[in-house]
Amino acid sequence: MSRRHLGIFTAAVLAAASLTACGGSGDDSAGSGKTLTYWASNQGASLEADKTILQPELDKFEKQSGIKVNVEVVPWSDLLNRLLAAAASGKGPDVVNIGNTWSASLQATGALVEFDDATLQSVGGKDRIVPAALAAAGAPGKPPAAVPLYSMAYSLYYNKKAFADAGITAPPTTWEQLAEDGKKLTKGGKWGLAIEGANPSENAHHAFTFGQQYGGDWFDSAGKPTFDTPQNVSAIKRYIDFMAADKITNPSNAEYAQNQSVSDFANGKAAMLLWQSAGSNLKTQNMPADAYGVAPVPFLASPPAGGKKVNSMVAGINMAVFKHTKNRDGALSFVKFMTSDEEQTILNRTYGSLPAVKTAGSDPAFSATEQKTIQETLVTTAAPLPQVPDESTFETLVGTAMKELFADAASGKPVTEASVKQKLTDAQQKMR
Repeated sequence: MSRRHLGIFTAAVLAAASLTACGGSGDDSAGSGKTLTYWASNQGASLEADKTILQPELDKFEKQSGIKVNVEVVPWSDLLNRLLAAAASGKGPDVVNIGNTWSASLQATGALVEFDDATLQSVGGKDRIVPAALAAAGAPGKPPAAVPLYSMAYSLYYNKKAFADAGITAPPTTWEQLAEDGKKLTKGGKWGLAIEGANPSENAHHAFTFGQQYGGDWFDSAGKPTFDTPQNVSAIKRYIDFMAADKITNPSNAEYAQNQSVSDFANGKAAMLLWQSAGSNLKTQNMPADAYGVAPVPFLASPPAGGKKVNSMVAGINMAVFKHTKNRDGALSFVKFMTSDEEQTILNRTYGSLPAVKTAGSDPAFSATEQKTIQETLVTTAAPLPQVPDESTFETLVGTAMKELFADAASGKPVTEASVKQKLTDAQQKMR
C-alpha cells in the first residue's frame, strides 16, 4: 500500500490507535515473557460467544506451552482500522486474525512476519495447507503474510417454512428469481432478504461477486482502480435495488453492521440471507438446523458478454504475526497450535467453516449440507479478490459508497445508474 493510499485511513487509524491504547494491547502486554496478545475476529453470534469458544483452546495451549494468551475479540467494523493502526505504530498485539482479502494490503505495510518455506515448516509445513486458501494469504510472487485458519464461501440461506407458506418449492438459482420470491415473502412485517447495508467489507464482497457476474473488474492488470465502469455500475445497482426497487429488504438494514441481518434471519424477520458459514451463528440464536436450507448463491439469468460464473469470493480468515512481537517463537508456536489437526477440527466444526488444512476434513461435521455447499462453491465457482496492495482501500471506499447508497434507498431517495456511477467515480478519485 502506498503512503498516498494509506493516507486515506489516517483519521480512522488515529482513532483506532486510541482504541488500541484503551484496550491495553500496547507494548506492556504484547509478547512480554510468557504472554501473547491475540486479536481474534468476530466469527460467532457475538464477541462474548467467541470468547467463550476460544478460551478453552487458549487454556489448552497455555497448559501445553506455558504461554498465556490474552485474547480480545474485535468486531469487523473496527478490525481493519485497528490492524492498520498497529502496523503503522509498531504497537499492539502479537498474533491477529485478518480477513484473507486484506492479506496483500497488510503485507504491503511491511509489518507482518512473512511465512517463507522455513517459517511455514515451523508451523506444520506448506503441504498441509489447502492450496486455494494459501493463495489468498499474500501477494502473488511473495511469501504468504499469514496462514489460513478458517475457509468459507458465501451461500444462500433460506427459511423452509416461509418458503412453503409462500408456495415456493425450491431456492432461487437466479437473481431474477430471488427478487420475485422475495416479493412473495415480503408481507406481514417480514421481509424477503436481509442485508448488512452499513458494513463496508460485506458490501465490497458482494460488489466483487456481482461485478464478476456482470463482467466487471475493480482493478486493471496494473493494479489501478476501475471502479466506475458500466459493468460495475450495473452490478452495484442490482444489489442496492433489492432495497431500492424490489423492496424485499427492510430499509432498516441500511444501518446494519454488527450481524443484525443474521439475527433477523434467525428470528424469522427475513426469509433469505447471503452469508459466510452462518450455521453456527444461527444455532447460537436458537434456529434449528432443519428450519433452514442452504443453497449456492444465485447467478444472473442472462449474463452479459464477459460475465463470469462466480458467485462468491474465496472467503476465509488468516492468522498473522506482527514483526514487532517480543516473542516471535511463542507467536509462531501459537499459530502452529491453532492450525493443528485437532484445533482445526474443533474450531471449524464449531464455527461451521471448513478446515484450512487438508488433514482435518474427515470429521463428519464437514459433510453436512452447509459445508458441502461451501466446499462445492470454493472448488467450482469462487474467485479470490484481487491480491493487490490497495485491496483494503477498495473495500473501504466502495463498501462505504454502497453504505451511502443504501442510506439513500432507505430514505426514499432514487438510486439511479447516474447516482451509482457518481458514488463509484468519487471513490475511485480518492484512490489517486
